[in-house]
Order: sequence, then C-alpha cells, then structure tokens
Amino acid sequence: MSGRVELAFAPGPYTVSVTADGHTRFVPQITVVGLPAVQPYVAWAATPQMDSLIKLGEVRNGTTLMRPVDFDKFVVLITAERSARVRAPTGRVILRGQSPSTRLFPPDLMEFSLGAMGGVAHEHEHAGSDWPMVPTPPGLTMLPSEMALRPDVAPYLPAADSSAPLARRREVLHVSDGDTVRLEAGLVRRVLNGHTYTMFGYNGQYPGPLLEAARGAEIVVRFTNRLPDSSSIHWHGIRLDNAFDGVDGVGRAFTYHVRFPDAGIYWYHPHVREDIQQELGLYGNILVRAEYGPANREEILMLDDLLVGPEGPVPLGKDSPTHALMGRFGNLFLVNGEPGYRLAVHRGEVVRFYLTNASNTRTLNLSFGGARMKVVATDAGPFEHEAWVESIVIAPAERYVVHVRFDRPGEVALVNQVRALDHLFGRFFPQVDTLGVVSVARERVRDDVATSFAALRLDTATVRALEPYRRFVDQAPDQTLVLALETHGLPYLTERLMQLDSIYFAPVEWGGTMPMMNWASTGRQVRWVLRDPATGRQNMDVEWHFRRGAPAKIRLVNERRAFHGMQHPIHLHGQRFLVLAVNGVPTEDLAWKDTVLVPAGAVVDILLDTANPGHWMLHCHIAEHLSAGMMIHFNVE
Repeated sequence: MSGRVELAFAPGPYTVSVTADGHTRFVPQITVVGLPAVQPYVAWAATPQMDSLIKLGEVRNGTTLMRPVDFDKFVVLITAERSARVRAPTGRVILRGQSPSTRLFPPDLMEFSLGAMGGVAHEHEHAGSDWPMVPTPPGLTMLPSEMALRPDVAPYLPAADSSAPLARRREVLHVSDGDTVRLEAGLVRRVLNGHTYTMFGYNGQYPGPLLEAARGAEIVVRFTNRLPDSSSIHWHGIRLDNAFDGVDGVGRAFTYHVRFPDAGIYWYHPHVREDIQQELGLYGNILVRAEYGPANREEILMLDDLLVGPEGPVPLGKDSPTHALMGRFGNLFLVNGEPGYRLAVHRGEVVRFYLTNASNTRTLNLSFGGARMKVVATDAGPFEHEAWVESIVIAPAERYVVHVRFDRPGEVALVNQVRALDHLFGRFFPQVDTLGVVSVARERVRDDVATSFAALRLDTATVRALEPYRRFVDQAPDQTLVLALETHGLPYLTERLMQLDSIYFAPVEWGGTMPMMNWASTGRQVRWVLRDPATGRQNMDVEWHFRRGAPAKIRLVNERRAFHGMQHPIHLHGQRFLVLAVNGVPTEDLAWKDTVLVPAGAVVDILLDTANPGHWMLHCHIAEHLSAGMMIHFNVE
C-alpha cells in the first residue's frame, strides 16, 4: 500500500487561511491505494512531539478531503482500527508522513553558520560606516557573522529641516463632479513617540487628505511636487483614463483628471521609488460611497509600519533599495499616521471599518480581541455574501470593509497576531503587536442594529452581475505568469543560509525574521521576476495584448523552487479582476479586486475585466520587490 498527503487550500475570503492567532490552516487531502478492505482506517494529525492530536477522519482507497489542521509542524498517521468511531489511535500505524515544516533542522543551520563566521567579517570589512544598526525583532538571536552585514549602497534620509511644517492630521475633502483639488508633496516634521523626524506628506498632512466622492464623479487634481526628487500620484484601483495613471514621475507639477466609476475604498501614493516615498508618508485614502448593511459609525483606517532605530527612521537605499529579499518590515505600527490608535464606542455598537494596508511589505492578520466581525467588501466592491471571519488578512495595497460589533464593556485591542519563523533555530513563535485600543462603555448604544448584524446579507445585485463570469473557472488560462527570483553577488553567508532555508518556506513571511540578511540585500543583487513561460520573457520585456471587453484569465504561479519563497501582492493598474480559484479550489464568494496576495508556492487564477483601454502595469506591491524589477506591462486595445 502507499499514499500521499497534499495540503490543500482552505476556502475563505483570503488566498491564505489562518486562525486569529496566526496559525496557518491547511486541509489535508489524503490519497491512498492498496488498503485491504477488512477494517476501518483512520487518519490523525499530531505535533511531532505527539503532545497534541486531532482526528482527521476515516480514509478509504482513493482521495479523501479531511478536516483542517492548524499546527505549525505536524505528522499525519493512518492507523488500522476496530471501529471508525475511536477517539484515539489504538491500532497499528500503517502509513506515516510529515508536513514540509518539519524539515527545518536547527542543528544543521547552526553548524554551518558557526563554521561560516570567519569568512563573512572579512567579506564586509569595507562596508559603509554610515549605516546605523537595523533593529532585530524580539525573540530572535543573530549570529556575529550576520551582524557584520551592511547594505552595499549609500544610505538616504531627508535632511533635518526645522522650517518644514509639523504634520497635521488628515482632513476630509468632500469632492463633487467638476471640483478641483490641490495636492502638494513636500517635507513635514513628524513627532513619533516623543522624537521629531523629517519625513514626507501631502498638503502638510500625514496621511494625505481623505477624498470622499460619489460614484461617477470626475475631478481635477493639480499636483505640485516640492520634493527634491521626481514624484507622481498613482490612483490605486481607480479605473481612470490611462494618461493620468501616475506611473511616470513629474518634476514640479502635473494636472490629473480622475474619474470614479466604481464604489469602493481606494488610495493614492507615488509610483517613483515608492520604497522611499511611500515609507516616508506619501499616501492617502479615497472613499467612493457604496451601500452596505447597517452600522452605527464608520472608521477609515490606513495601516502602516515604520522601521525605526534608536536614532530615528532607519535610512533607505539612496541609489537602490535595501531589504530587497523580503521587503522592509517596520517595527513601529501606525494607524492614520499615528501610533496608539484610540476609539471610544458604546456597548453593542457596530462599527464599519474601511481598512487599507499602506505598508511597504507587511501582510497583517488583524482582529479585535474576540469581538465578532464579518467581512462585507474588498478593494473595488462588495462580496456576493457577507462572511463571519476570525481575522482580517490584508496584504500591502489591499483593502477590506468589515463590520465589528463591540458587545462587552472594557478595552478591546486591535492586534496583529502572526506566527513568525525563526529560520536559524527552525521554530515558529508568536508575534503580537497592538495597533490600537477600542474603549467600550457600559452604556448601550441607542440605535441597536444587532439583529441586522447577526444576519449574513446576500448581495443579490452583485450575484447577478458576477454570475456570467463563473463559466471561466474551468477554462484554460489565456496567460500565465511565473513569480520567481534571481540573485547575484549576495554575501556568502546569505547565499548559504538561504539555500538551507529553501528546504521549507511558509506561505506568508509574516515577520521579517531574517533582518540582517534581508537589510543587506539590495536591488543590485536581487532581481524579482515575473516570467511568461510561453515566451520566456521576463519583467518589462513581457508585453501582453488583450481585446477590450473580452475577459482574460490569468494564472499566477508562485514558484515553489525559488531561492527564497515569498508571497507577492500582485496589483494591476487601471483594471479590476475576480479571484476565480486558489490552488485549484474555485472561489465561492466573488468580489471585484485590483490586488491579490499570491502565497509562496501557490497558484491563483484571476479573471481580468478588460473594460478600460490603455497601456498598463502589473507588478508586485511589496515596494522593494517592485523597485527590484518585479513588473510587466500589458495593453487593453
């Protein structure tokens, strides 16, 4: 007899399934041949130490989909039992397998790392002395050889400017059809945790002004650039005219004509060295009103993380991005530009949160201290069905609209809970970051919408509108992109440790737990790749052509054998799309999106709505990956 176990995708509103505390949820798919038909056979999942055990269910010859497993590392056992109703394994084990994560063996890594220490210090003895030390996440141990690494580029931060205005909180601009808005990018001073830093802002605000518009409106935006370098404004997710997409940098001024054909929550940011300009504060939200279920109030939150050391923000790469391998993970969490978000509500209040992830790299796993919540919409429109969720998994550039009911008095923390991977010791450990606190009063809300909140609404208009697109699920893709990585000239230690690390990589790199090697990797050494397997062309040598009005199915394949497996939030300019399937599992609850997270090793099928003509970009929205080449262009003719 023989068998295999595939770890399938657990369906849901996201392309990766995790628990509220950050454990990845897998669905084992067990295929067995040659089982004698004489007694029941039962599958189990257990931690390697066998201190936790769950019953997966009975298996037979053929393929059986089991219940989900959320252990970090686990083994799968199939036992021969007298009865399928047993609660614990008592019979003999006939088949046994291990999850890929059990392949992490810390002694091998430690032995190599200690042996490699001598050569690395010499290799970097001429590294620039202008770089301050990058912070290390709590709970990690760095080898001396890693601590010697430095980026091989010059550091950059805006020069301190006492004449720059203190950044103000964002204002809300209610814009109507035909209005003119002025946006100016310039230096601001930010006070964060008692320290003053020179950063960037739109209109002297951080984040930039919130634009609130009605669907169908068109406005004029007069942009002035007061920065020392070229900049632009990209209207992320907006299906506007191609000439105003904001890809090309501008010197001092440009006039954008922006129309809002779709309801949803959008944002704007630069598309010139956004690894620098976005990190330093250039971003703002756009709300185009839509009808959702009842809520007592709304909160529009831009989420970010800033990398700060003892002397202030850690410098960025002047001529090439640092953190090119995994992206720049921050250690200071910001909500609407400020640490320590606060909100006061009454007991029973339902809050509609519009969430935008404006960070360079970090994918968040957010929850409100056990408060019940449901997801109602994403980037560019509502889901067909509202859904209860444990947490909100939101990648860079993604947006979600969620309803949260606070029914218990006291303080409720808005937290990011993930399981980070210590690559050196081969262990998973929790990372919990508090972004803010919601204070729930004992007094009940006057207008209680508990009844409507308890019901999961079906958006019949969206269901009808999206039904014609379901026929594309079983069709072959029109185009395929392979997401890959090329490197050259990395330090010897980085090369060897990354090769050992490639025996396993998690679907999502949640915490940036290789900080020194990641920091020291630059866009000169790392090239992230989008490859068209049909032609062999890569990145900006790829040029696809689509016919306007003919939906196109695109398959995104995140290469499993990459030097370093990494998730990629893929964004398409000027268009919207549907996520049709993840790892072959059809999506049951469709919604229009413009950015999708493709986990490491995953295959995601999207259907492009080719309604907006023009010459557009597709790219990874990890800012450092984009700056390291991960983009293509395509035409809708």
